[in-house]
Amino acid sequence: MTFSLHGVGVSDKIAIGKAHLLAHVSLEAQHYLVSAERIANELERFDRAIKIVQAEFNELRVSLDSDAPAEMSAILDVHSMIAKDDMLVQASRDLITEYRYNAEWALSEQVNELMAQFEAFEDEYLRARKQDVMQVGTRIMRALREHNVRSAAETASPQTFDHDTILIAHDIAPADMLQFKDRALAGFITDVGGTTSHTAIVARGLGVPAVVATGRAREIIYEDEWVIIDGENGVVLVNPDELLMAEYRALQVEQRMAQAGLNTLVGQATLTTDGKPVALYANIERPADVSDVTRVGADGVGLFRSEFLFLNRSSLPDEAEQFEAYKTVAASLNGKPVTIRTLDIGADKSLSTADYVISLNPALGLRAVRYCLARPDMFLTQLRAILRASAFGQIKLLLPMISGVEQLRAALNMIEQARTQLREANIAFDAKMAIGVMIEVPSAVLVLPALLPMIDFISIGTNDLTQYTLAVDRGDSEVAHLYNETHPAVLQLIAQAIAATKKAKKSVSVCGEMAGDAKLTRLLLGFGLREFSMQAAQILTVKDRVMHASAKKSGKYADAVLALHEQSAIRAHIKDINSLKM
Repeated sequence: MTFSLHGVGVSDKIAIGKAHLLAHVSLEAQHYLVSAERIANELERFDRAIKIVQAEFNELRVSLDSDAPAEMSAILDVHSMIAKDDMLVQASRDLITEYRYNAEWALSEQVNELMAQFEAFEDEYLRARKQDVMQVGTRIMRALREHNVRSAAETASPQTFDHDTILIAHDIAPADMLQFKDRALAGFITDVGGTTSHTAIVARGLGVPAVVATGRAREIIYEDEWVIIDGENGVVLVNPDELLMAEYRALQVEQRMAQAGLNTLVGQATLTTDGKPVALYANIERPADVSDVTRVGADGVGLFRSEFLFLNRSSLPDEAEQFEAYKTVAASLNGKPVTIRTLDIGADKSLSTADYVISLNPALGLRAVRYCLARPDMFLTQLRAILRASAFGQIKLLLPMISGVEQLRAALNMIEQARTQLREANIAFDAKMAIGVMIEVPSAVLVLPALLPMIDFISIGTNDLTQYTLAVDRGDSEVAHLYNETHPAVLQLIAQAIAATKKAKKSVSVCGEMAGDAKLTRLLLGFGLREFSMQAAQILTVKDRVMHASAKKSGKYADAVLALHEQSAIRAHIKDINSLKM
């Protein structure tokens, strides 16, 4: 019998294959007390398991391919740090020593305690990180049990399949996902997760169709059942009949042919049908990502998220390390622009340094430029590094989460201090380096006419602009249905920001998820946008949409969208825009 499950689609691709269920090591453990003379032996068993897990993480990190998702290395680092953390390791050892718990009991007790602590956080993103603790705990438990219980990694032995395989699991640790990378993996489905979960992030980077947050997929889908993943609609079809299979196979063939055709666009000028040039930039996290930028023929880097240099380490990167990273990217692009965003810490990204304190409400607390202005020494170090790198390429500096004139003026004063320090040290830099701000909060849009005379460009961060406009935590599954980038208020703010910036004859780009969503390309063109910045994997799809759109006609239909106030009508109108031949 055919039935469907609904969840969160991670990609807009289709996957067809047979289900392969992944078991996971339960943290339920036999509870017993060890004798006093056996405590040392139990500690040795526990310590050996920790070493095995650390070796696994090291091996996975070393074996990462150049085309692995940019976030993968950072995720492995996070899990490795959890496996070393005293709150897990030493606390478990203390339970063994003081209460004579067996190692499995001590581990499960401490993992459950840590998960309860994460669950108590108000911030949804931090609550979701309990899954990281569970995934690491599962690995350690597996090592303790000497691999007697099959786990996700163990079922991923290097066997081959006669058909494309769709993995079904309650959850899949990103590290375990890498075990399947070179096999016939068509896609995967999980019970838990969300758009910001690590599993979803890795899936996007690998380009694997997936649906997460299905609730009960692992419970009600059986081994070897045929499954269809409709990533665009977040739908899973189980035991599809012949008619459904034929329909989706035809769609899958169309997708593959379309992707092959997109590769021919590399190197072609990006022009609308009425001759308007459009720049398509890539978002990156690390210098190594430049290879992806070059591969798709991007016009440069529209967003270098510099915070990835700061994450998952006990000490901050010094000026020399930052300078080398920024210089490497700038020099590698041979004159193409590189926009470096200053440290955007807070919300879903936290430092691991001893002095870093997570705000009560991270999304509204000491975040991004607020944090930098509160730490002037750290901020000046980064500003000097960026300025020094500007002597080796076309670098632009981007200030995140600016909310008003006074805040911008304070940041600009810090930039001038950094310039003065470099001049006094006779260190070269680009004195005319462009400076811009991210538009992520409604207040920035409302005071934009006052900000524009002080800067050279703006970049609209649609993810946070949507979140702050609608007062919806985009990581909270309870209100995820309320997070909508095409809400009339959000569209009005985006259009208003683009119009004000163009009137001031300054440049404007969009670097949020909307930029990479081809369904919204014509709408943004209609708003007057001519610079898009997105994940490298999305560039060719958006390029194709641009080259089949008229800027003038898109403008006419975009004006009609701005006159609408009901979401259903807006969605219908956007669909109509995309169906038109231009």
